[in-house]
Amino acid sequence: MKYDYVPLPERKPLRWPNGARVALILTINLEHWDMVKDSSEPYYAGGPPILPDPMPGNVVDWPNYSWREYGQRIGVWRIYDVFEELGARASCTINAKTALERPQMVQHAVDRGWEIVAHNYEQGELLWKHAHDEAKEREVIQKTLDVYEKVVGKKAKGWLSSSLRGTMRTPDLIAEQGLIFYCDLMNDDQPYLIQTDSGPIVSTPYTNEVNDFTHFHRRGFTTDEVLDLYKEQLDVLWLEGAKTGRMMNVGLHPHVSGLAYRIRALRDFIAYAQKKPDVWITTREEIATWYLDNHASHIG
Repeated sequence: MKYDYVPLPERKPLRWPNGARVALILTINLEHWDMVKDSSEPYYAGGPPILPDPMPGNVVDWPNYSWREYGQRIGVWRIYDVFEELGARASCTINAKTALERPQMVQHAVDRGWEIVAHNYEQGELLWKHAHDEAKEREVIQKTLDVYEKVVGKKAKGWLSSSLRGTMRTPDLIAEQGLIFYCDLMNDDQPYLIQTDSGPIVSTPYTNEVNDFTHFHRRGFTTDEVLDLYKEQLDVLWLEGAKTGRMMNVGLHPHVSGLAYRIRALRDFIAYAQKKPDVWITTREEIATWYLDNHASHIG
């Protein structure tokens, strides 16, 4: 994997389609966590726990497992209701096991024509564990993409690693499979090209900053504070976007934003973004497809 360091002042202005200032992606993470694993090692389930002191993988951890499962049983449907009420499009990332074990969650998004992004096989199986085993990493990616194609009905176009913990060769392996965008690199407000052995793919960053898990759980923000933060991020990027277009991603988790006392932050922010002129609520595939055709006018 290789990408160039091109600081913002050395780039030409990025001009989004139809004069948009900000390309906004609303990402719902549809993730699956195994109840137990065949291991006595602590089970890192792809994110911080609601209760500390990780337990061995071969012992069920009911508080943390059922907390996450709340998002699958209740929270995701509350989030879906907001998107449908407001007529907004989502970009949904899916673990393959979500499609296998909780198919209704994925099928609901597929039926509405929302974007589906491949997001590893299971949330707790991190690719970095296979950093020195290319065959095993390739196997995980391949079986993920096989499930994706069967469930979604078409081949995947992009990849987000569990916990963004890909390896140095992950972009090369996904490019081999015909994918055109990669989400793990959180180093820009604009797309750029990643060079691989199979040709360039587009970086369409995910975010741990504008992310409900970070705000609500790591930092303890209130619903009002999170809503203000979302608006502030969009407002600043919108002002900057008059000179050169920007991207904004909002990372959402059903067991976090899907709580009743938090859903207002999402509902009010989407309504706010929809009323703001020159905000393009879009998908990563649309951005990547457009950028592959237009990158020379931005970073030649």
